[in-house]
Amino acid sequence: MNPNFLFEATHDMYTTCLQLTGDIHEEVESQNRLLDRMGNNMDTSRGIMSGTMDRFKMVFEKKSSRRTCALAGFFILSFFILYYLIR
Repeated sequence: MNPNFLFEATHDMYTTCLQLTGDIHEEVESQNRLLDRMGNNMDTSRGIMSGTMDRFKMVFEKKSSRRTCALAGFFILSFFILYYLIR
């Protein structure tokens, strides 16, 4: 066997491995950015839901039962309508 042939084959394998690890690194970075954005969106949603729950608590603390029942019924009905529209 020719030593140059072995050197070139080893160099080609090294180059291929180097390119592959670079591609894997880029994919991992891309996935991490995607997960970070998803986490930020979930945090935002959590903040919105927390604010909504605080408003619900304020409404229920006022003890106006008729208005509270109507409001709760409206939200439940709205939820089911949206659920069936999205589904």
